[in-house]
Amino acid sequence: MPDMVQWGGKEIPRLARLTSRDDPWPVSYVSHMYATAVEGWPASWIVGQINQIDIRRANLCYITLKDEFEENTVQLVGYSAFSKKVRDLGLRQGEKIVVRGRPNVWERATRLSVVCDEVFREGQGNLVLQIEQLKRKLKGEGLFDQERKRPLPEFPRRIGLICAPDSQAEGDVVKNARLRWPVEFTMAYVHMQGVKCPQEVADAIRKLDADPEVDVIIVARGGGSFEDLIGFSDEGVVRAAAACVKPIVSAIGHENDWTLIELAVDYRATTPTGAAIAVTPSCEEQSRAIADNRRRVNEYIDRVYRENEIALRGYLNNPLLTNPESMVDRPMERLEHIRERIIGQMERFVAFEDPDIEGQRSTLTALSPQSTLNRGYAVVQGDDGHVITDPDEIDDGASVTIRVRRGIIGARKTEGCRME
Repeated sequence: MPDMVQWGGKEIPRLARLTSRDDPWPVSYVSHMYATAVEGWPASWIVGQINQIDIRRANLCYITLKDEFEENTVQLVGYSAFSKKVRDLGLRQGEKIVVRGRPNVWERATRLSVVCDEVFREGQGNLVLQIEQLKRKLKGEGLFDQERKRPLPEFPRRIGLICAPDSQAEGDVVKNARLRWPVEFTMAYVHMQGVKCPQEVADAIRKLDADPEVDVIIVARGGGSFEDLIGFSDEGVVRAAAACVKPIVSAIGHENDWTLIELAVDYRATTPTGAAIAVTPSCEEQSRAIADNRRRVNEYIDRVYRENEIALRGYLNNPLLTNPESMVDRPMERLEHIRERIIGQMERFVAFEDPDIEGQRSTLTALSPQSTLNRGYAVVQGDDGHVITDPDEIDDGASVTIRVRRGIIGARKTEGCRME
């Protein structure tokens, strides 16, 4: 690696040990080296007392932090998310806070500061750690799994609302829900912060879940500081929300920080108004949907009617339907053609066989007993029909028949083989 580097258009020593009176570092390079070294430092948690605080713009905040009994100070810098947390906490000079940040050197002034992303009043740090541990535990049990989330009812008739009495959150939910849909409410008034909050919220969830008339549950509060919302990260509250059979919606009223109940519910709304909109359909939207569906149904009916009308006209103009007898004309023609072919084949067969038949007929006629009878011969038969060839075959007095050309003669055998 070379010993010299380019900086500001000229070569300077790369390392501090290579500098000399004749070859020094420019101030800008010194500042750059400090900044480069600090970049590798890890983020850390720091505790101290606010000596000065300056929120200059919505996205920038400066805090000078010092030890409570020492004069050592460190400059804290925070941007939009950090500044909002400082404003939400209402921090003032003299308060003791815990912050998390990463060291940074502003090269223009070679000024060391800590760029912060988390801030809590002292004592909250332990709570944050406890909440993170509880979050990991409940997540490991599957209480935050997406597969557990239930869909919200499409047309709820009654909403169970958990909120503080006469709170703005109550008014926002009820007003906006009834502007959208004719819905009824079952109210469960509880403490929404303080020591009573966790138990009362968990009991209210279980009570509304057991109410057969309630279709969906909303837990609503209008935001607040970390301390105000700590009850919604209570293990009992989270487990009650996760065990709820009915769909449940959280509306704690803040966007950046999540309480644990919001990980367990079926739907997280950032505001009470957002919760009201999420659980209720819009009458106007439903009316438009009904009108659109009605139009589509009418268009479909008209299209089917036109298609069937065209088909019916085609049927009415079909020759087979206007003259049904024509439906059998072609089959009849085919049948007649087949009949003629069969007759023709039979006649040809007879004509072909006729000479042979005539020859057989002549032979049969010549050999027929009738031909013998025609020549004057007779056939004598006994009572049983057998032909008698010897007079001794029958007894004297036995009846016989004599078959001649034109008929049969009855006779009886006499003595001496004479017939009478």
